[in-house]
Amino acid sequence: MCVDCIRNEVDITDGIAKHGILNWCRNCERYLNHNGQNWLVAELESRELLTLCLKKIRGLGKVRVQDAGFIWTEPHSRRIKVKVVIEKDFNGAIVRHAFVIEFVVQSLQCPQCQRRMANDNWKAIVQVRQRVDHKKTFYFLEQLILKHKAHSFTINIKERPDGLDFYYSSKSDAMKMVDFLNAVAPVTYKTSERLISTDLQSNTSNYKFTYSVDVVPICKNDLVCLPKQLARQLGNIDQLLICYRVGNSVHLIDPRTLQVTEISVHLFNRHPFRALSSQKHLVEYTILEIEPTGVTNGKFAMAEFTAARTRDFGKNDIVFQGRTHLGNVLKTGDTCLGFDIGYLNFNDENANEYPTDRLPDVALIKKTYPERIRSRKNRTWRLQTLNKESEGISKRDEEKAVADFEGFLEDLEEDRELRANINLYRDPNVDLQAAQLAEIERRQYLEQEGEEDPSVGLEELLEDMSINDAGPDAEDAAAELDPAQAALLEQQHQANLAQLQQIAAHFGLPIDHPDVHAHLAAFQQEQLLLYQQQQQQLLLEQQYAQQQQQ
Repeated sequence: MCVDCIRNEVDITDGIAKHGILNWCRNCERYLNHNGQNWLVAELESRELLTLCLKKIRGLGKVRVQDAGFIWTEPHSRRIKVKVVIEKDFNGAIVRHAFVIEFVVQSLQCPQCQRRMANDNWKAIVQVRQRVDHKKTFYFLEQLILKHKAHSFTINIKERPDGLDFYYSSKSDAMKMVDFLNAVAPVTYKTSERLISTDLQSNTSNYKFTYSVDVVPICKNDLVCLPKQLARQLGNIDQLLICYRVGNSVHLIDPRTLQVTEISVHLFNRHPFRALSSQKHLVEYTILEIEPTGVTNGKFAMAEFTAARTRDFGKNDIVFQGRTHLGNVLKTGDTCLGFDIGYLNFNDENANEYPTDRLPDVALIKKTYPERIRSRKNRTWRLQTLNKESEGISKRDEEKAVADFEGFLEDLEEDRELRANINLYRDPNVDLQAAQLAEIERRQYLEQEGEEDPSVGLEELLEDMSINDAGPDAEDAAAELDPAQAALLEQQHQANLAQLQQIAAHFGLPIDHPDVHAHLAAFQQEQLLLYQQQQQQLLLEQQYAQQQQQ
């Protein structure tokens, strides 16, 4: 056949799709790429859109594309026509053919717009993480956040297996949370941003910000081994130390010399180290003999002890001797928790370089109390919790979280310094009068046994209420106020107004700014809590006096 007959008889476009579909998001005006994963911005009749159309044509790879271009259509028609000129060899001749491919534009919402339409319109997220095997740190941070109302501007809180995510509608609100965490815990953070959309006409862009906050992986009662260089820098302190407190820095003590030191976040980042052993490796010991040496440092007192593992009683005669910093709280016959260093396997470079002849057999960490004192059935208090969603947490993680929370409650009962930083609330399901009598009996028992009282007293508990709480008949009662009560309310209103003016002047904000009212509410809450503590203490003393008279 001649060339003209070949051109008329042979269809080189056979096998090439003449119709196609383009997925387009009407909100952000982006098109779904040919790989079906990412979305791209393309104007009508642009080079980017033409490239996308050619990549979506099936069978076009079998021929050579010589030319391609758009055929004008009405924008509202939701049709895009592309004229393509192709070539193909046939019987030694080159056949060229032009044809039109029509694309139908279908609406499909992109994932970003789906989240935006689902009211998940957060602008910034604070991701708090700590790489440890328990969640006690986050339970403590949760109570600090509740006490200081640091979560006031969050739009959502999600609980993750290894931390918490706080979502905010603005970058400034997220920075407030980061600053708060930096003030109460040893943390480091990194910032990243992601471009969501951009408007070339107004030259504006929409970003989402992520603050990744990492809490130093050292917790209270952890056993640590410092790097040699860091130990020399801290006054030649011993490398093997115990963490006795964690604030915005890590506080460590040498139990054999009572030398203490403080490690800031900056210093930790320059000389990182990790815990050799955590609370899950603690072993219970019984003190057989203890003798104070007379050396003290603040609340710590050095003592030489002889102890045995409680589980070894009746099995063997193994005893351990050493020095401890708990000489002010331990006495003969007490039980305590400690690390059995001789049986621990340290997978740590600093610990492997530590001289073995200087390793103690036992490091005592904290005193434990009889079950009669710290039993959970004796609790008259409870804690508030954040309203958070759980995501990605398995059933095993939930069971472990319950055990960690119970351990956190026990730590609060045994540590006055720890619970002084948070708010404890009276359990409304507990009979107050019965609880007061039980507390009197418990204190009498402790006096007879010569034990100190580590449990939470009723005078430490607060009523779970808000300053603005009112009864169902509050409006009717307000209408029946006598002139004296009305004058008192007016006086209180004027006092609140004066306090608002002082706070606004101090921070340079208008008096109707939400932050001004938040500061006033926090101040009034503290005053109310102090008043409640005083009243409960007075009531307890009266009950005890009546009990003694009877």
